[in-house]
Amino acid sequence: MEHPSAARPVGGFNTAPSLFVFSLIYGGMTVIAGVLAFKQIALGPLAVESGIFAFLLLVVLSSTIAQLHGRKAADRLVLWGFVPLALSIALIWLVRALPVSPDMPAENLAAFETVLSSTPRIMAAGPVAYGVSLLLNVWIFDKLRGSGDAGGGAWLMMRGAIASAISQAIDSVIFISLAFYGEFPIGDLILGQALAKIALSFLLVPFLIVAGLKVGRWLDRRAAPEGTL
Repeated sequence: MEHPSAARPVGGFNTAPSLFVFSLIYGGMTVIAGVLAFKQIALGPLAVESGIFAFLLLVVLSSTIAQLHGRKAADRLVLWGFVPLALSIALIWLVRALPVSPDMPAENLAAFETVLSSTPRIMAAGPVAYGVSLLLNVWIFDKLRGSGDAGGGAWLMMRGAIASAISQAIDSVIFISLAFYGEFPIGDLILGQALAKIALSFLLVPFLIVAGLKVGRWLDRRAAPEGTL
């Protein structure tokens, strides 16, 4: 198995450099995903919100950490992701509650409100969908690994794609249902989002996980004392 040795501190770090670096990136993605979601993009015949790319990176990072450091480390990463998410929501509420400078152009204020104003349902739906789908991704990815080997090679890529496709389809169902059910018909929206995420899960996620593993191992080797890795 790969993760027990990779998880140990190296080079004076209290944690593995790969875990430290990927955790920083992960926290940033949890925050930016909600901002990117305000732009819709066309992927062939499908219209999807562009936050999908940040969310897929969260999937890639959590799977990469699970492969390098084990499921428990990946689960902790997902749970700690609620911290920057909650702080960003709190800061948005605070900034919106503060009085506006009279020098701020009205069109700039309108743009700010358009991007950062969300209904309570949407604010609640995001964290719920995030937690369920990312923990599910880690669980599926780890279960498909099996026992007795590192589950690498082509099977590693397939595990990443399968876990991402299932978890992201569930994410679409949870988020759209909690945020918009009863306001308008949501069936087509769920279908479009889920299809786009499933397609990208097979087209992008496997290769990004492989790249993430190479970067993570390089970071750990670079920081480790010679002869320890």
